[in-house]
Amino acid sequence: MTTPPASPEPEPEPEPPRAAAWRLLVVGAIGGLLSGMFGVGGGIVMVPLLILLAGMDQRRASATSLAAIVPTAVAGSITYFANGQVDLVAAAFVAVGGIVGGWIGARLLARLPLEWLRWLFIALLVAVAVRLAIAAPDRAAEPVPLEVGPALGLIALGLVVGIASGLFGVGGGLIMVPAFITLFGLGDLMARGTSLVAMIPTAVSGTLTNLRTGIVDLRAALIAGLAATLAAFPGVALAFLVPPEVGGWLFAALLVIAAVQLAIRAIRAQRAARA
Repeated sequence: MTTPPASPEPEPEPEPPRAAAWRLLVVGAIGGLLSGMFGVGGGIVMVPLLILLAGMDQRRASATSLAAIVPTAVAGSITYFANGQVDLVAAAFVAVGGIVGGWIGARLLARLPLEWLRWLFIALLVAVAVRLAIAAPDRAAEPVPLEVGPALGLIALGLVVGIASGLFGVGGGLIMVPAFITLFGLGDLMARGTSLVAMIPTAVSGTLTNLRTGIVDLRAALIAGLAATLAAFPGVALAFLVPPEVGGWLFAALLVIAAVQLAIRAIRAQRAARA
């Protein structure tokens, strides 16, 4: 009786082509500038740019962007903190809620019908953008009072941020900065600095997970992260120079860009589901 020939072993997947260093420097510089100026992760522009300029798929681009933004958030946080524009207690409460919320969001992702949730979140971003555009934030930097009510509110905000990040793949700063301003009365600069501090633990945790699964392009993350870290410092300087009204309009524009990107993803997902 003849033994059937062994089936050939599957060939390993080819690694994606390495992007030119200058492209990664451009991606990092733009992301770092926005991160420092607005107190956001920078992924809102870094992810599409990594896809466009570095030829990455969505998953690898998101993981690489998250890794690149860790040192950027640290650099921006230090600069805001040195200027007295960080509420460390508020950041700690939000970070606790964010870690739990991220865990919940990752599990809900596999269970909830996301179509209506996506559009609800898009509508929320647009509504917040309109609010920031018509009502200029105050520059007064009063920390959140250390009381039970505000503390529970900050933890709840962290939960919302974490769940939204897990479900929609957006950075927490897009939610935290407007919430700090409108719900907790922080000045616009303190809201941005506190947002950067609060996102560090979640970004580190997510990056460690992504490194274990092997979806981070370490070379790209290091190059883009270096450029982003250096660009974060002038970004913070711009935040201090720009008047609150102009800063509110610019952040509103950033929220609209995020809403458009999410709408495009939602439409593509609907078309793919119908195909």
